Amino acid sequence: MLNKDSKVFIFTFLLTVGILALGLWQLMPNFSGRNSNNSKNQPTNNDQSVTERMSFGERIFSPSDSSTNKKEGSQAIAQENYPQAIADFSKSLKINPNDPESLIYLNNAKIGTQKNYTIFVSVPFGINPKSALEILRGVAQAQNEINNNGKIKGIPLKVGIAKDEDNPETAQKIAAALVENPDVLGVVCCTSSHVTLAAGEIYDSGKLVTISPTSTSVKITDFSPYVFRSVPSDSIAARTLANYMIKNLKKQKAAVFFNSESSYSQSLKKEFVTSVLLEGGEVSQEFDLSKADFSAAQSIKKSTDDGVEVLMLAPNTLTLDKALQVVQVNQKQMELLAGDTTYTIKTLEVGREQALEMVVAIPWHINSNKNSLLSDFPATSRRLWGADVNWRTALAYDATKALIKAIETDPTREGIQKTLPSSDFAPKGANGEIRFQSSGDRNSPVQLVKVVPGSRSRTGYDFEPIDNN
Repeated sequence: MLNKDSKVFIFTFLLTVGILALGLWQLMPNFSGRNSNNSKNQPTNNDQSVTERMSFGERIFSPSDSSTNKKEGSQAIAQENYPQAIADFSKSLKINPNDPESLIYLNNAKIGTQKNYTIFVSVPFGINPKSALEILRGVAQAQNEINNNGKIKGIPLKVGIAKDEDNPETAQKIAAALVENPDVLGVVCCTSSHVTLAAGEIYDSGKLVTISPTSTSVKITDFSPYVFRSVPSDSIAARTLANYMIKNLKKQKAAVFFNSESSYSQSLKKEFVTSVLLEGGEVSQEFDLSKADFSAAQSIKKSTDDGVEVLMLAPNTLTLDKALQVVQVNQKQMELLAGDTTYTIKTLEVGREQALEMVVAIPWHINSNKNSLLSDFPATSRRLWGADVNWRTALAYDATKALIKAIETDPTREGIQKTLPSSDFAPKGANGEIRFQSSGDRNSPVQLVKVVPGSRSRTGYDFEPIDNN
């Protein structure tokens, strides 16, 4: 027989086990019949976060725009009150005509519930809003032009915006959601090369075409039959810079500054080293900007002692500040070459006189003579946005134009993938004809620009095109 104390102990023990079991059952919905039956109707936290990162107008991602009209337009789209949304976004654009997000949402509101062809653009709002807006201007301009000029065989183009924060995991989640949406025919994505590679795995497995307007790493070449880019690869930029160093500057010995943690930076560095060797020169020093003990002063001293004649800057966005320290410490002792990350007003503001004569390889420049001959984009973009646009806008425009033309040819995912690399595919873009190789790369040159005194940027210095030859 159990005594009273033993009975109390057993009762208490069983009661505790029962409470713990109930709590465990409630915390494990995947194993509970109660919650598993509703799981399809109730999105997980990850699903909700992805949904909140995508918008056809019901969400505003641009952090700098707090226009009342824009907010009201977004609310009207969410309520499917499209006439009101059209009125609100039109008013917002009168106040801020340089806002591509409002222009995209205005065009979406005009479509309303009509039949449409849908694409998405994935941009780095949350970490790099400036680049996000530059890319959106290109997409918005292409959408605005096609929808106001006959549409795609009478059917308008609808554009969704996704906020990927230039984060590989976030971009993959967005890609997974877009792959599962049969209405989405193509995606303009992504900004950084490592993000394009990460998201590209999902687009490849889901057989959904994506075109990056800004990812230049050579790793993207032949990565997937569904991953394209409208920007030239690092190999072209590196060859152009190496050729300029040897033939124009008539210098033989270089040092390169890069970030070992960046796919883009590593790619540009490696291609430059190879190209210089092929041209008969030498890269005798390599400096990793990502190292905690990196010193611009020590690097310059080591380069000078080694007889280096040219400094090649290949930073990514995160190491741009360290690259600009190199510019300052160099004091114009050695010639400066650089990749497109340095093509920013910050370089002009910080580098100032010390950056004069620095040569940068970029995909496109609005004042290049060849652009005015190949395309009317420079003039039309100025009229639309009331200001000059940069290469990110131009190449995002080309990516969108390519998707539009492919949709016109065959409005299916499979049809778009087959159309883009075909030999007779050559729509006109901002940078001349848009042609893709079977590798997914664009067949296009780069433009060299030089830092010179000027007033256009309002810093006292400007980037101006120079002859590549």
